[in-house]
Amino acid sequence: MGAKMSPNPFRRCAPQLLPVAVLMSVAITGCATRVENVLQPPQVAVAASDASRVNMLVATTRKSSDDPGRLYSGERGTAISLNNVSVSIPPDRNREIGKVQWPSRVPPNPQKEFAVLEAGKVATEGQAFQWFRKNRNARRQVLIFVHGFNNTYADAVFRFAQIVHDSGTDAAPILFAWPSRARVLDYLYDKESANYSRRALEDLILQATRSPDVDDVTILAHSMGTWLAAEALRGVAMREKSIPAKVKNVILASPDIDIDVFRRQFIEMGPKRPHFAILMSTHDKALEVSGWLSGGVDRVGGADLKPYASVLEELGVSVIDTSAIASNDPLGHNAFADSPEIVRLLGRRLAGQSLSGREASFADQAGVAAANFAGSAARVAVAAPVSVISGEARDVLKRELSPSSGQLVDGQVSY
Repeated sequence: MGAKMSPNPFRRCAPQLLPVAVLMSVAITGCATRVENVLQPPQVAVAASDASRVNMLVATTRKSSDDPGRLYSGERGTAISLNNVSVSIPPDRNREIGKVQWPSRVPPNPQKEFAVLEAGKVATEGQAFQWFRKNRNARRQVLIFVHGFNNTYADAVFRFAQIVHDSGTDAAPILFAWPSRARVLDYLYDKESANYSRRALEDLILQATRSPDVDDVTILAHSMGTWLAAEALRGVAMREKSIPAKVKNVILASPDIDIDVFRRQFIEMGPKRPHFAILMSTHDKALEVSGWLSGGVDRVGGADLKPYASVLEELGVSVIDTSAIASNDPLGHNAFADSPEIVRLLGRRLAGQSLSGREASFADQAGVAAANFAGSAARVAVAAPVSVISGEARDVLKRELSPSSGQLVDGQVSY
């Protein structure tokens, strides 16, 4: 008899590798022909006469690029750098809400494409405070955005400009751009780069809260950037003994955070936490891949949190299920920015408006929006994740809650 052939190892691994293959194919298809050196302003900045303009402060821990059209690479810099970046948005008649009209050439056509009009250095802390003063609204609000995995500097700039414009907010926009190589296979590099950037984001949050021209800070973070935002808030709480009261809202969109890690982060922020809202979807394919890469542990943004609603409600964090809301992203990972319903809802919340004529939380409004746009398939739980753990651990959390305040008594839970 001939020798018995061993099983094909590639065939055995195929089911596990399929999610990665799908993610890679979508990413490669979407970026294959895109112009990248789009950040150098033209010699004469010309925008369409009826275009909109978003003026943002960008803080980054990336290394400077020798290419003025890129400004910063995906490598790690040695210090935080600040830039004032102004982006022209095409007239609404020429674009679809929720989409970034990426330049097809350089210089771009401002009638139909996003265009950078200015990209100047902000050299000192005093200049940063001047920027706050110049760009403050009547409510003295700041919106800090932390981008996710697989983003170039330009990706983050244009995506944030789109969110600011499409939401209609007039809060002063600040982008925190951490080092991402913007390659699917550099997931672990990006993850370590987020870790590398924690202290810089802490400093940015504290700088904003210490400005007399800022009264209200909202942090919006996406994907891997949510881990960075949560970790920075934890660090701020440890440095300052509590998170500053000016940090009022934290919105985590598709959070790529190990569910047990987030529970720990949340507890260690202490009892005086801002209001958290989490946008999650059980149809998020990108988070399925992330969970597979991370040892099979659920990610906060992809787990079904509804069974834990009663415990989560006691902690006062809103969990918003966007599973049934349509997205332009085939991976189901970007609904927070490309869904017109969600991005407009964000704007209404930042404006302090409510669908019921009263001051409402982001989750209150999202609940109505989900019902209106997604039918009965969408479910909203007013909650605070990551007590998505064992029944025994949930009992521990309940015992640590103060009946009168609904807060953790001492900010500590053993497990």
